[in-house]
Amino acid sequence: MTYRVTLIPGDGIGPEITRATVSVLEATGIDFDWEIHTVGEAAVEKYGTPLPEATLESIRKNGVALKGPVTTPIGKGFRSVNVALRKQLDLYACLRPCKSYPGVVTTLYRNVDLVIVRENTEDLYIGIEFARGTAEASQLYDLIMQSYKGSLDRNSGFSIKAISEQGSRRIVKYAFDYARKYGRKKVSAVTKANILKYTDGLFLSTAREVARGYPEIEYEEVLVDALCMQLVRNPQRFDTLVLPNLYGDIISDLCAGLVGGLGLAPGANIGDGLAIFEPTHGSAPKYTGLNKVSPMAQMLSAVLMLRYMDETSAADRMEAAISAVIAEGKKVTYDLRRDRNEPSAGTSQVAEAVIEELKK
Repeated sequence: MTYRVTLIPGDGIGPEITRATVSVLEATGIDFDWEIHTVGEAAVEKYGTPLPEATLESIRKNGVALKGPVTTPIGKGFRSVNVALRKQLDLYACLRPCKSYPGVVTTLYRNVDLVIVRENTEDLYIGIEFARGTAEASQLYDLIMQSYKGSLDRNSGFSIKAISEQGSRRIVKYAFDYARKYGRKKVSAVTKANILKYTDGLFLSTAREVARGYPEIEYEEVLVDALCMQLVRNPQRFDTLVLPNLYGDIISDLCAGLVGGLGLAPGANIGDGLAIFEPTHGSAPKYTGLNKVSPMAQMLSAVLMLRYMDETSAADRMEAAISAVIAEGKKVTYDLRRDRNEPSAGTSQVAEAVIEELKK
């Protein structure tokens, strides 16, 4: 069987780590037909938009995409391509596993195996904000001041947090379905429902209802501030975390730190019949073309893609090969090098080492 997959190399270091990842994927023996598309600054130059309709149509048609990181301009230019993709394709589930691999020197934690399931379309990230001094902000000010006794003035800023029952239900169900499929034992619903009783409270009450349909999986509730403390003290007590958008964004980076950093943090954005697989880290434009940056997060994202396509054997072999290269510690990039006196490998050399392990 040949899988037709949309390939979005990205920019910055994206093309390098994507090229390395494609070479490893093809070495697994799985047949791919890559349909290459462009987003971001390069797409603006060629098509006049950072997210061409042809790219969206390719993902809709193929159902699966492998994507490199894309630079988002700060303070100017277009909004995040990543956010736009999630909204346009309704990729409501952000999946970010964080797993310890032997030989990683950038963390003191061991035996961490967490899955973060983040709601991707609601919460403060809906982007409804009012600037200081606008008419909309003034109207909100009048409404808020009816019950607020603090020191807000008319130059305050406001953001709207929106959480729906439908959005909460489908992300919690996704977390439980994922746990059931992959034999995970516990799902923790993370909120601040003691303070945000209408938004986080709705998320929590919906989670309780969904949990009743999965009696074989342990269910617990954790406040997000307490979770942060407990993750630092004993991350091994957690398994699968399901969170609203903002908390999920923050906690997934915290958990990546527990296993060695964003360079080992894969990710996926998943909807109904559509999925994009990409690393959690950014495009690191200052390293463009230097053959220096680790492709491990992109490769681990490709492992997630293989599992999504039910190519379990290929996924297991690829992950084992990546793990073996990390454990040996010789053909890894500078950030994973154990012996500082030994030369580090480049992006392409890491791919070659993983392919050699696959052959074994």
